[in-house]
Amino acid sequence: MDTRRRALAVCLVAAFMTGLDVSIVNVALPSIRASLHATEDGLQWTLSGYALTFGLLLVPAGRLGDVRSRRTLFIWGVALFTLSSAACGFAWDPKVLIVARLVQGMAAGTTNPQVSGLIQHMFRGYERGRAFGALGATIGVSTAAGPLIGGVLVTVFGADHGWRWVFLVNVPIGMVLLPLAWRVLPSPDPAVPRPERRESMDPVGVLLLGVGVAGLLLPFIQRHQWEGNAKWVLIPISFLILAGFVTWERFYRREPLVDLALFRKRSYSLGSAIALFYFAGFTGIFFIFTLYLQSGLGYNPLQAGLSITPFPLGSASASVVGGRLVHRVGRRLVALGLATVIIGISATMAATALVPGRGVGLATALPLLVAGMGSGLVISPNQAITLSEVPPAGGGSAAGVLQTGQRLGSAIGIAAIGSTFFGALNEGWPAAFRHGLMVVLLFILLALSAAAYDLVRTPSRFT
Repeated sequence: MDTRRRALAVCLVAAFMTGLDVSIVNVALPSIRASLHATEDGLQWTLSGYALTFGLLLVPAGRLGDVRSRRTLFIWGVALFTLSSAACGFAWDPKVLIVARLVQGMAAGTTNPQVSGLIQHMFRGYERGRAFGALGATIGVSTAAGPLIGGVLVTVFGADHGWRWVFLVNVPIGMVLLPLAWRVLPSPDPAVPRPERRESMDPVGVLLLGVGVAGLLLPFIQRHQWEGNAKWVLIPISFLILAGFVTWERFYRREPLVDLALFRKRSYSLGSAIALFYFAGFTGIFFIFTLYLQSGLGYNPLQAGLSITPFPLGSASASVVGGRLVHRVGRRLVALGLATVIIGISATMAATALVPGRGVGLATALPLLVAGMGSGLVISPNQAITLSEVPPAGGGSAAGVLQTGQRLGSAIGIAAIGSTFFGALNEGWPAAFRHGLMVVLLFILLALSAAAYDLVRTPSRFT
């Protein structure tokens, strides 16, 4: 195995570790509540605080990696993630856990754009597609496998201490990653002269983007705890702030935080839209399915996690294939994947109607496997196509913008899907689950529309 392969393996393990913590905590929330006497608000911040700070750091951390050193940012991010995971695991109070989760999200937001940036730097052409295929598999599997791994840990270590191992499992992984990253990651990594770039960090752009993204995320992640409609006022205010950010970036005389010229490339703009809409639907599946199985059908955490397993299995297998085919097939592969996800989710809805009761987990196994295979043909090929025309020197910030869209999509999707799900509970758990899946299908149809538009405009080219 050459140095690039070892470096890719290190990056993928870090991406898996940080992606896992998006969903692994879901099944541990009842144990956290009982152990720390946490309130509903505290549990919500434990879950969503990670997503908030994760999303806020992606673009500035990607830019900092581009103009300083991706290797250095990666190592600091993994070190901080390891320490904050230990703090979460040993937390004695809900407030300590919340603060540690916020820091953990910051560390994840620092680490992730370096992974995409390093792939941009280390690989070209067909090899880059395969590398992004592996990254896409990692992202999909880590998000979908979180409930299963969390369920195993809570079951093995017990309700009192199992939730702590949900966080502590990251510590030995991080301790192994740090010396490996120091040895195998390339340095210096940006393929451009560095002296004239060192002062270009655009602090005003960082502030405007951070405030705008936070304002968009907060109403969705605090939709239940923040009572009343006043929270939704933040959304138009945030759009105004983001409009100010775009204006600032257009006229900023030094190198801006985000190169807006990227959005004139259809591969990047449509790829970002596909990612936003797909993650809005994709992430919500596991949120409502876990609730349905545990609260509606009485599954324990391990049983719920096992029921979701077909999706990540299908995603992992198809992602590898997708990474190898994307350079030849292009956006058609993404459109095929989205159509397959729609077929799988539709079949899942039918299975819950035909096989009600505790047999749902088994009845939905094949449909979820099909949906997972479709997902594997979406995430990694779309990421490879979206970043295909991005210069390696700007890979970190471009990936940060793409991943910020994914985080925004996840927050918006969970809010919309969750609200529909809870609003339909008076019709019963199976009906509420199907109502939620209808919203999932709507988001994925929007992603498919964007892919179809790109195919109509450029049917034969890679991007």
